[in-house]
Amino acid sequence: MEQKTYHEELKSKMDEYAHLVYGLTRSFPKKELYGITSQLRRSSLSVILNYIEGYARETDKAHRNFLMISYGSLKESKYLLNFSVKEGYLSKEEYQKSLILAEDIGAMLWGTIKNL
Repeated sequence: MEQKTYHEELKSKMDEYAHLVYGLTRSFPKKELYGITSQLRRSSLSVILNYIEGYARETDKAHRNFLMISYGSLKESKYLLNFSVKEGYLSKEEYQKSLILAEDIGAMLWGTIKNL
């Protein structure tokens, strides 16, 4: 079996995170569809979308900027997940699962940013 590159592994984790968030938010109250549900989904997708777009850029400065946006979106989504637990929309177990994945992504993404 072929080993994934660092880039492929990070992208895979980001994809998993976006799908996890979408799955978790399916059970959120309907009254939150245009509130926290939408915002949380948007920020989790923004993590991977900005990462991918950054790799399409030709300069290190532009690439780094998109990676920083990706990192900021990750932080935003982490806060929204914590907020969702406090509002009773997520269980502590669901939150812990998403937090572990988010922390892993954050460490890998920050390492990438620092190495540019």
